[in-house]
Amino acid sequence: MPDLLVGPMLRHVDGTSASIWVETSEPCEVAVGLGGERATEPTFTVHGHHYAIVDVDVDGEDAGDYTVELDGRPVWPIEGLPPSRVRPLTELGRVVFGSCRTSVPHDEAYEKVHGPDVLREYGLRLMAGEDPPSLLLFLGDQVYADEPSPEMIDFIRARRQDGPDEIVDFEEYAELYRRAWTEPVVRWVLSTVPTAMIFDDHDVRDDWNTSAAWRSQMAEVPWWPSRVVAGLGAYWVYQHLGNLSPSERKADPTFEAIRAADGDGAAILDAFAKRADEEPPSTRWSYARDVGRTRLIMLDTRCARNLEPGRRRMVDDEEWSWFTGQATGDVDHLLVGSSVPVFLPSGIFDVESWNEALADGAWGRRAANWGEKVRQGLDLEHWGAFRRSFDDLGRLLVDVAAGRRGRAPATIVLLSGDVHYSYLAAAGPASADLDAARIYQAVCSPIRNPLSRTLRLANVVASFGVAGLAGSVLARMVRLPRRSFRWKITDGPWFPNALAALDLDGRSAVVRWYAARPAFGETARVQLAP
Repeated sequence: MPDLLVGPMLRHVDGTSASIWVETSEPCEVAVGLGGERATEPTFTVHGHHYAIVDVDVDGEDAGDYTVELDGRPVWPIEGLPPSRVRPLTELGRVVFGSCRTSVPHDEAYEKVHGPDVLREYGLRLMAGEDPPSLLLFLGDQVYADEPSPEMIDFIRARRQDGPDEIVDFEEYAELYRRAWTEPVVRWVLSTVPTAMIFDDHDVRDDWNTSAAWRSQMAEVPWWPSRVVAGLGAYWVYQHLGNLSPSERKADPTFEAIRAADGDGAAILDAFAKRADEEPPSTRWSYARDVGRTRLIMLDTRCARNLEPGRRRMVDDEEWSWFTGQATGDVDHLLVGSSVPVFLPSGIFDVESWNEALADGAWGRRAANWGEKVRQGLDLEHWGAFRRSFDDLGRLLVDVAAGRRGRAPATIVLLSGDVHYSYLAAAGPASADLDAARIYQAVCSPIRNPLSRTLRLANVVASFGVAGLAGSVLARMVRLPRRSFRWKITDGPWFPNALAALDLDGRSAVVRWYAARPAFGETARVQLAP
């Protein structure tokens, strides 16, 4: 008798359809019932695990509760949780976002180290009757494959005695995702609020694709080839499939091949993941969605990198061409999800640009080797460390904001995480009045993985103190071109675990940050557009 292991998760939703993702214990037929209609889909199998994603028709106006059956047996909703509801998505009202969430228990001992899980606290508010958001965006590090919990390490050691205390294969990834998404409150939130996701490094491994040198070093690690294939394969199953619309999914050759496979499709998935790692242009993890008068672009800033020294790009030529086709005006709001922030404190930005020039040989080979070690050791891998891509992005954003690529949006908001603190930055061309900016970056991190007090102080000193003094000097020493784009951090930084919400209403926009303690509530609010 099949059981429901993970899910149901409400993924892609629009005005006419909703996609429900599940993992089951056995192959079976999955049925979703909504509003008197019933949609069914058989499971597909990879690495001995069974999944389905069911597309159900929705009415363009009315919300409705849904049910899930496995081989005709009701398995959802379950006792003790509210019903799960589908709400047609025709306009983006509230977009809640964040990144960096560790999968550890919620008892007092873990809260002392990891803090409260803000996603769970938010779920309790929704259960109490608060209106749900239009969309939940997870901007990276949904799981920590390189920093598993003690309970996850026990699972690893029970099945193998060799290798690292990290995730190395699909079976371990499946368990990691199960632990991340099945706490009852979190599970219910994911069943009733649509979600969109993109990876960052810890979904695979810390510093993933920092540089060509990093890739060469990892290629010598015996367990790495299986790890990266499993990481990308698991990401495709657990996160990427649900990002796609039903028509996009049907056009995905890997999905169709696995569904049509006679038995387990592991070999198909592994071959796809291996090629995605070795030939990044072969796969597009980025995606774009128009919801009413808002366009959301979720940009892959990890796998699509060009890491060739001297020609580094945050996204390669193929990905950049796709992105420029999506980043246009004629919308009220343009939202761009980038797991790594674009606008860091200016001193850190200059240090990262200096380090890139150093690693590319500005001061000779010996200094380049030292620069590479610094790049990896200090995680100098944000947009400032890919200076050509940053400059290209700045010019593109200015053109969109100025109305040179269609009617100018009221706001362009870059949504990011990664850095384990939250803040807001305003940006524009060198001559811009940043008090009247159209371009912003809202950073929210972590959902649950706070820096220690010592690291918080170190970040403040380094990012907002020492680096500010040293960065511009170092930039001049390697003759970096003067920036034609400027920005300033207007609010923050804040270090507690947090979720942020972007509220859109016509051409107005407000961004808020929420923390869980002492009681879940708003900690900051900024009006971006009246």
